Amino acid sequence: MTIGAPQAISDFLAAQREAELAFLAELVRIPSDNPPGDCTAHAERAAALLQDLGFTVERHPVPADVAQAAGMIAATNLIVRHSFGPGPTIALNAHGDVVPPGEGWTHDPYGADIEDGWMIGRGAAVSKSDFATYAFALLALRHAADTGACTLGGTVELHFTYDEEVGGEIGPLLLLNQGLTKPDLAIGAGFSHGVVTAHNGCLHLEVRLAGRSAHAARPSSGIDALQAASAVLAKLYEWRETLATRISAIPGIGAPQLTIGTIAGGINTNVVPDLVTLRLDRRITPEESPAEVEAELRAIIKTAAASVPGVRTSITRILLALPLKPTDAGRHLTDVLCTRATQILGEPIAETAVPLYTDARHYAAHGIPIVLYGAGPRSIEEANAHRADEKLPLSDLFAATEVIALTLHDLLRAAQ
Repeated sequence: MTIGAPQAISDFLAAQREAELAFLAELVRIPSDNPPGDCTAHAERAAALLQDLGFTVERHPVPADVAQAAGMIAATNLIVRHSFGPGPTIALNAHGDVVPPGEGWTHDPYGADIEDGWMIGRGAAVSKSDFATYAFALLALRHAADTGACTLGGTVELHFTYDEEVGGEIGPLLLLNQGLTKPDLAIGAGFSHGVVTAHNGCLHLEVRLAGRSAHAARPSSGIDALQAASAVLAKLYEWRETLATRISAIPGIGAPQLTIGTIAGGINTNVVPDLVTLRLDRRITPEESPAEVEAELRAIIKTAAASVPGVRTSITRILLALPLKPTDAGRHLTDVLCTRATQILGEPIAETAVPLYTDARHYAAHGIPIVLYGAGPRSIEEANAHRADEKLPLSDLFAATEVIALTLHDLLRAAQ
């Protein structure tokens, strides 16, 4: 007697755990730091591993000038498509680029070491893990259909891209703009203990404060750009405290945030600084207007800089990532994911939101309902995301893979 699809999927994935673990470990061992953003080698290895699983892989190299304009050296987007017949198309997107390791690691960042049931390595949780989650979920679904455990209708696409750390504009956005994919629904890389339907947006500004250099013996003959920068920093840090009162009504978002991430300038110890450059990050809640957020910041910066006569101020937008908002069109997808995750993890898994920003916004901007769900643990803090000793509990990897496979089964079965 043919067993049911859920049991067939569960049994198949249980037998594939070592293979899934080896697949992820291989991806973690290949550096794909962004910056500098030389990610072609990782994409090629990922494509080869996917082909070894029996998938046909489309390689879509990003033109060199386009990659360089985005601040990267090279990137290749990957698409896997598997059709079960007529029906909707569901895309699963994860990114293979990662932030550089930084300092403080107690393990090799590219070692994929396993300790006490956790894999440790850069990208193990965010989001190379979901290359494995999504690939093996599709593999299990294909197995269930091929063995007669279920009859499905529709197509599953895997979108593996390499520019999330610099904005996603030559990854998912490029694929969508070029018409290479037109999914009806999408799931993006996420954490296994919550189904994310909303997240913050983000504004990056570069502020250039230009003065005039002078000999340190006569500083009054110059215009001190660092003095202007100090005034700007003081005002921004003072103003940042007021953001705590602007709490989002969406649980999980919290209040907007401001970080001054970099500062550079000056010529030498004995020279009045003629140029100082600041870069800042302003997180935007789903309720805020990005245009109003930017206008407010620009006004604060220009007013503060004007306290030093003669300083010329220029402000350039580096990035504007729009917030992700819940949609009625994505409600069924959210409900199915929550139901299956609750079943597999054995605890209530609910809809939530996160204060970071992701590539999901590109799908949403194209009118494609999308939520975030994947193999990461409970939070970015637990995962050590963007910190030393990034880690992933293997139990969450295996659970999330089954959740995704069952969700795809439910959506594509219901579509017939």
